[in-house]
Amino acid sequence: MKLQTLIIDDEPIALEKLKNYVEKIPFLTLAGVCHNGFEAIEMLNSGVEVDLIITDINMPDLSGLDFVKSLSSTPMIIFTTAFSQYAVDSYKVSAVDYLLKPYSFADFSRAAGRAIAMAASKNQQHDAIMRGNADDSLFVKVDYRYVRISQSDIRFIKGFGEYIRIYIDGREDPLVTLSSFSAVMERLGDSFLQVHRSFIVNMNKIEQIERNRLVMDADNIIPVGDSYKNMLNDYLAAHAVGRSPK
Repeated sequence: MKLQTLIIDDEPIALEKLKNYVEKIPFLTLAGVCHNGFEAIEMLNSGVEVDLIITDINMPDLSGLDFVKSLSSTPMIIFTTAFSQYAVDSYKVSAVDYLLKPYSFADFSRAAGRAIAMAASKNQQHDAIMRGNADDSLFVKVDYRYVRISQSDIRFIKGFGEYIRIYIDGREDPLVTLSSFSAVMERLGDSFLQVHRSFIVNMNKIEQIERNRLVMDADNIIPVGDSYKNMLNDYLAAHAVGRSPK
């Protein structure tokens, strides 16, 4: 993981120091260098993606605090300043850290470490929400309503065009919704496996596997695509026992 980092300081020497420090940290990538908040606003409005902003507080016309408060979407913030009285104000805007000038590389490195740890924690929380587990519910948009289903009740999913059909235990007709396979796979638990470009299967619902076909029941036999055979074999290696007698 790398953090796209924007640095802001109206003092050229301080800005050069920041630039050098950022370039020494392996997980920081310099996304932009600005001399004031107005330049930074213009850069952000141009579409530059930023994960972390390191900005001086005491700058003319637009202070670092006011700059951060003006942002509609705020990335992680580390403040720098020569005036310790700003420390309390910096934490009011949920800053990751506050560096009092003159700060050392060790001080900067610790602040950057807090930022990457925070980013990693947010990513883990996001992944947990998106992937869920086998018992989590999904809300599937069908026409103008959302239907809640349990992942453990899903038998298999079939794709056709831009739509997917979700086949569920106890429901005669599948749910049909507009979605891609990649989007739905992000939300499914570990028991789900894509075995064909048109099929995702809940492996807990399979009766048997024979000749590269997954038998769900007498009426539903799902083929395994050539490009998915290795993934199926890996799954079986982790979940199967026994072997054919000689």
